[in-house]
Amino acid sequence: MLAIRDGERLALTGASGSGKSTLLNCLGGVDRPDSGSIRFKNIALETLAADGLTEVRRRDIGTIFQFFHLLPTLTAAENVELPLQLNGIPAAERIERVRSLLERVGVSNRAAAFPNQLSGGEMQRVAIARALAHRPAVLLADEPTGNLDSRNGAIILDLLRELSEETGTALVLVTHSGAAAQICHREIHLRDGQIGGQRDKD
Repeated sequence: MLAIRDGERLALTGASGSGKSTLLNCLGGVDRPDSGSIRFKNIALETLAADGLTEVRRRDIGTIFQFFHLLPTLTAAENVELPLQLNGIPAAERIERVRSLLERVGVSNRAAAFPNQLSGGEMQRVAIARALAHRPAVLLADEPTGNLDSRNGAIILDLLRELSEETGTALVLVTHSGAAAQICHREIHLRDGQIGGQRDKD
């Protein structure tokens, strides 16, 4: 059994094809497990219909992708605001949360820029702000530094660690990078879809 505690940072490592992204998708309710159960706040995700899964993801789960997945027709601020709109957050609160998050991730000066006007590092910062905007219980990150150079990758890892500590949000991080795994409390190594080992970090 794999359990993730509130505020814990967990790295999922393993060779390509070992099941890391599949496990992340199951945790996020995107894929359904072939067997077993995934429980989130005492809810078995595999028992929920599509609408129920969408509600859980919208309310409690944030996701960061390797290739950012920002909507190209929205500005940085509008991308961050979108999950708040979907959750029915009042306009005044949306504006304040967006302002605060963009400032916290260091791109407040790029709020009006569109994704094609941002660097890779800036896009990933905006993606992190968007993933945290609705204050999720857990943040799922699939190779969030895989499309960045080493300098920007290190900055993003520091930011994820700091934000996880500040917000108490659990982080599940899929990575091939030893540096990325190092920001986590625990590392789970997958092999052929199975947990091949795990270790706590110092």
